[in-house]
Amino acid sequence: MGRAVQRRFVGLTAAVAALGMTVTLSGCGSDTGDGDVTLRLVAADYGTGAENSSQKYWDDVAGKFENANPGIDVEVSVYSWKDVDRKVAEMVKAGNAPDIAQIGAYADYAEAGKLYAADDMIAIRTASNFLPSLTDAGEADGSLYGLPFVASTRLLFYNKGLFDKAGLGAPQTWDDIQSNAAALKQRGVTYPFALPLGQEESQAETLMWMLSGGGGYTDEVGNYAIDSPANVAAFQWLKNNLVGKGLTGPVAPGKLDRAKAFDAFTKGEVGMLNGHPTLMQEAEKKGVEVGMVPLPGIEGPTKGSMGVADWMMGFKQNGHRVEIGKFLDFAYTDDNVLAFADQYDLLPVTSSASLAMEADNKHESLHEFLSALPNSQLYPFGKTSWAQVSETIKEKIGSAVEPGGNPESVLVDIGSQARQAESAGRGSS
Repeated sequence: MGRAVQRRFVGLTAAVAALGMTVTLSGCGSDTGDGDVTLRLVAADYGTGAENSSQKYWDDVAGKFENANPGIDVEVSVYSWKDVDRKVAEMVKAGNAPDIAQIGAYADYAEAGKLYAADDMIAIRTASNFLPSLTDAGEADGSLYGLPFVASTRLLFYNKGLFDKAGLGAPQTWDDIQSNAAALKQRGVTYPFALPLGQEESQAETLMWMLSGGGGYTDEVGNYAIDSPANVAAFQWLKNNLVGKGLTGPVAPGKLDRAKAFDAFTKGEVGMLNGHPTLMQEAEKKGVEVGMVPLPGIEGPTKGSMGVADWMMGFKQNGHRVEIGKFLDFAYTDDNVLAFADQYDLLPVTSSASLAMEADNKHESLHEFLSALPNSQLYPFGKTSWAQVSETIKEKIGSAVEPGGNPESVLVDIGSQARQAESAGRGSS
């Protein structure tokens, strides 16, 4: 079926989907790969408006794929990050799953048996090209279900102009952060150290501080360890040495969202914060010269950075295993991976594309983030309980550093709820 013919089916597909029914187009779909097939792809929008919408990227990839693969058409739907996970969940619940989804979480669908394993879809050369640190996070029950799509890492950002005026060097340790923040406060900097522990994305800020203190969300065998001594010590330090000494600015960390902190950094109001590549570009556009170092730790730079990845997955419902695999093999070619990473200042998830980016001076500003990726620590995406635990962290972690707050009791509470959620998930599987 050509693109023109395929477009005539879109309205029918949407109408039937609205009734919570599946639609089978004539001659479309089987596990054998025979006959004409329309693949439905749902993806997240990384753009900030119509001009740089991810719809343009996916339409371009789909068009090139269709030209190279007669008989397979690709119908693309792109939704904002606020909506895309919910949209896919609604489609799956209605029995109208897409063939391919590029979203924020895969584990629930893998647990429910709704996804193809990577070995059943993609070529060995594609699977073996993913960075190992990312594929580890995409596995459930020993098989890869969440294919990493795009990644980023976090570094500590500092405002070079403010640091130069205060005669400060880049921080290497927690003590450096405290002393630098104190000096910046004396010079009237609004947020000497911006600490966004509000509900927008505080699970990220939390993990960065846990890692810099030698902890993390899980232990060496993958069990939740949110209330470990190392994690408690990290938040006790934050409470006593940054928040308690008035070094985190006019907004309480528990009320400060990441977007507000990032916006303040681009306005020159922040001395230091933990940031990602997109913030670097935004700040420099507004004339803020950005310094970047690995996350400072107790005695020196943290060995592992926090990494973030989003996920691609293939749904079994429509039986398009072969066609899904062909499309994913195409989507993960270096040209396509690099084009997306380049457009949004993000990091490629494959070894070959990473090497190409590292060798290209055009991407020099991303090289430090890129070098941090292989040793990065990601959220425990493979746990079906993670989405619930993440929400608990976002809701409660800010109270750990409040005046009169008790970091240990807050982390014990979150840790207890995490273990209960994990047990409940195992019990229902």
